[in-house]
Amino acid sequence: MPLTVDDAVAHLYQVAVIEGKKQSPRRLDLLADFCIQELSERGVVGATTDIEIPGFGRAKKWDVVWNYDKKVRLGISLKSLLKNIRGTVPNRIDDLMGEVANVQLHSPEIVVGYIMIFHKDLADTESRKHGKTWIEVFRAGMDSLSNRRAPSWAPGTIEAYVVAEADFTDTPRLVSPREDFDRFFDRLTEAVRERNPGA
Repeated sequence: MPLTVDDAVAHLYQVAVIEGKKQSPRRLDLLADFCIQELSERGVVGATTDIEIPGFGRAKKWDVVWNYDKKVRLGISLKSLLKNIRGTVPNRIDDLMGEVANVQLHSPEIVVGYIMIFHKDLADTESRKHGKTWIEVFRAGMDSLSNRRAPSWAPGTIEAYVVAEADFTDTPRLVSPREDFDRFFDRLTEAVRERNPGA
């Protein structure tokens, strides 16, 4: 039976909330499997999880990786933010730019995707400075860093992202549209094919 993003959200809830293991590396395992499934359904077959990607400064493990012709051509970074959103959002944007620029300076043609899952209730506090909630601040930052296309391949920008909101108040429930994930994987697949026409 195919995985759904709802399955991935339920798994995150089980590990991070029920079991109380908010930093467990297992918490996003099902989301990684979902990514591999969705890429495969679009013809990008053979992606794997938790693989090291060479970087300009240092090699670093990424959550989902696809290789072609003995080189990494696609990386997807998976994150969840379930507490201290106000204090973490600015750092998350900086971390993303550094993480992405590191691999792009080594391999400018690499396609990069980014998924962040927020606990919706905790994300609803407003930033007085920005006049919007912290999740809106994060989404605005991601908008400015996304849709990377040739010839403007600025290091630190990405091809596509999903900022997904989940409500973990009583039971796990995805609040964001599932179509966001479809658009995300469609865009990544398009970019992979553009840059790897023989794949």
